[in-house]
Amino acid sequence: MSNPMPADRTEIADSLRLPVLRVALVEDHEIVAVGFAELLRQYADIDVVTVAATVRELDFVAAPVDLVVLDLRLGDGSSATDNIRQLASAGIDVLILTAAEDPQAIRDAAKAGVLGIVRKSQPVDELVEAIRAAASGETVAGLDWAAAIDGDAGLADAGLSAREQEILALYASGEKAQSVAYLTGLSKSTVANYVSRIRAKYANAGRPAHTKVDLHRRAAEDGLIGGDLPARRQ
Repeated sequence: MSNPMPADRTEIADSLRLPVLRVALVEDHEIVAVGFAELLRQYADIDVVTVAATVRELDFVAAPVDLVVLDLRLGDGSSATDNIRQLASAGIDVLILTAAEDPQAIRDAAKAGVLGIVRKSQPVDELVEAIRAAASGETVAGLDWAAAIDGDAGLADAGLSAREQEILALYASGEKAQSVAYLTGLSKSTVANYVSRIRAKYANAGRPAHTKVDLHRRAAEDGLIGGDLPARRQ
């Protein structure tokens, strides 16, 4: 499958003060792949640098990317889990694109550490926003992600200790690390270590928490805090 012709986006993005997000698509249906690339050419801050039918065809040395948008099912016999782990080992974030026909495959993808799951039937604006978020390292927590968590009790449980739950509840509610340290009687560095372990546990459970907003979502999902985002502290 041929790559899309590169567009001169840097100058346009610079004029709009937007970072150019480099995206690779792995999709083995050519009509879908071509349509995807053409669609995203409308957005100056997104550059589809590579379109491939398999993960094996990607060359991140020749064409570095910020994100791989990966079809959940490919015709080469590879599993989504293996593809995701292969990309993760190369330090590449993944957003799954799916028709959502296989709930178990979606759960497996969530466990493997993708940043999000979006349906091919979603409106274009939602797809573009999901790509922007994921390419910036943010988790895209949509309905299919929530369904994957609800459908797998093991996925929902990050295995946090009581102390980790306490620290997460404070930190995710908007407290700064120094405030959490004061409230718990710990040092600031110890709190930071706890937060790192909490992030790692959620990642291992297939529920990445790269940002503080992500930690808030995880804490809300687990009933540790309310669901509304906290007000920004001055």
